[in-house]
Amino acid sequence: MKFKINRDFFSSGLQLVTSVVGTRKTMPILQNVLIEARSGVVRLTTTNLDLGARCSVKADVSEEGTVTLPVKELGRIVRELADMEVNVESNDTPKATISTRGSVFNVVGMESKEFPPLPELKEQKEFDLDRQEVVSMLKSVSYAQSVNEERYMLKGVFFQFAKDRLSLVATDGRRLAVTRREMSVSEGDEGEFILPSLTVSELEKLPAVGESVSISFTDRQVAFELKIENNDDETTGFRDSVYLVSKVVEGKYPNYKQVIPKDDFNAAEIERELMQECVHRAALVSDEKVTLRIKKNEMEITGQSSLGDACESMGIGYEGEEATVSFNPRFLLDPLRSLQRDKVTLEFRDDMSPGVFKVQKEADAKQSFLCVVMPIRTD
Repeated sequence: MKFKINRDFFSSGLQLVTSVVGTRKTMPILQNVLIEARSGVVRLTTTNLDLGARCSVKADVSEEGTVTLPVKELGRIVRELADMEVNVESNDTPKATISTRGSVFNVVGMESKEFPPLPELKEQKEFDLDRQEVVSMLKSVSYAQSVNEERYMLKGVFFQFAKDRLSLVATDGRRLAVTRREMSVSEGDEGEFILPSLTVSELEKLPAVGESVSISFTDRQVAFELKIENNDDETTGFRDSVYLVSKVVEGKYPNYKQVIPKDDFNAAEIERELMQECVHRAALVSDEKVTLRIKKNEMEITGQSSLGDACESMGIGYEGEEATVSFNPRFLLDPLRSLQRDKVTLEFRDDMSPGVFKVQKEADAKQSFLCVVMPIRTD
């Protein structure tokens, strides 16, 4: 195997696949990257057996072949090389020489045949969606995932393809975030899965390459493939596609719809960024609770602790009765930070009822959003 590759292209590809690398000491091969040199590209693959990643990077390949090398160490070497052109060469032995002008590294790896292949999905359901839209939907709900190991079914984002929509849901029992997108789903293609939190994190970090993402899933696995249609792009070096395949969280997701209030609530129109700034400042003195006092066209946001107290005031669109309700400030800030819309609706009733952030679907848009936040008792 022998090829030349741009240092930054090589480094970007290695960085993309490094974060899924396994730590199982019983299988050292999982700490390696499988490097496959073929016509015009170098394909990089890693896996931890629960999640696998694969990408292809532009290269000048003079001899095809494969080698597996320790990916974290290789990534550090490539990042520190002085020259932009990197030469990689490997014979039949499980090691490779990485060189530039003035630098030579001999890196020992393992036999390529020991590297476990990524699973192939069979009889899967498949949908093509806009890449930016999928990432935006994930970010609008992923903060609400549970981190509790005992509630493993909540440690991920629930995908539901049903009837005429795709729904993404996350909850930790104290808040619930839901985003929906209109799309055509035939009866035979309906399905759902729970995407593990680690896979969610990797998807959110994917490079901004390709316009579409293909989502394929079975009862046990799900795959995401970013299709790179412009193979002449010289800014990133990525070619063909970026591929993630993951096990899904086993079990049935709870009935989240019963958490969404069905009663009539008061509603106030809020400037999203302004409320975010006010809650952030009030939380400087109280990071456990802030209190919202909502009255005609005005909302006061207060925080109080042994450190002192703070009060922020902002204008809102509201004509109803006065109400007071308290929340964990982080649970308010997370949805406010994740959204892109300038205005949101805050629905509320009293200090014992949840608050609900909503973004309604506009005439020219296909997405809607809501986030239910449980209150903290107001003293």
